[in-house]
Amino acid sequence: MKRIAILNGPNLDRLGKRDPEIYGTSTLDDVASGLKAQFPNVEFEFFQSNHEGVLVDKISELAEGNCQGIVFNPGAYSHTSIALRDVISDSKISTIEVHISNIHARERFRHHSHTGAVSQGVIAGLGIKGYELAVKTLVDQE
Repeated sequence: MKRIAILNGPNLDRLGKRDPEIYGTSTLDDVASGLKAQFPNVEFEFFQSNHEGVLVDKISELAEGNCQGIVFNPGAYSHTSIALRDVISDSKISTIEVHISNIHARERFRHHSHTGAVSQGVIAGLGIKGYELAVKTLVDQE
């Protein structure tokens, strides 16, 4: 059974309430229940923090454990965090970055992702469906 971590960064605890015209009305609980139902043979670990250092610590912890993949929505930290970029790179865990909105169709400062540059791939603009596609990609890898 594959073990995949679903990590979410700042403000994603407000998913479903914050800017629903951009992010939709689904919550992180909806994301979790949907993934569990669609991928019953995957052991998931769900984690969200608004704090950069806590996310760095979590990825370091996953690197020391038996984690085969990370689906990571770093939120705004994707555009600013060298620390998260470095820990993703150092972890050697297959990581797929997910953004609910199309970051390339938004403000210019959102067009660059430090964390995406060291991720296996980046999915943006497909809503919460991006989480599903990322998990499917990780599950299909040997």
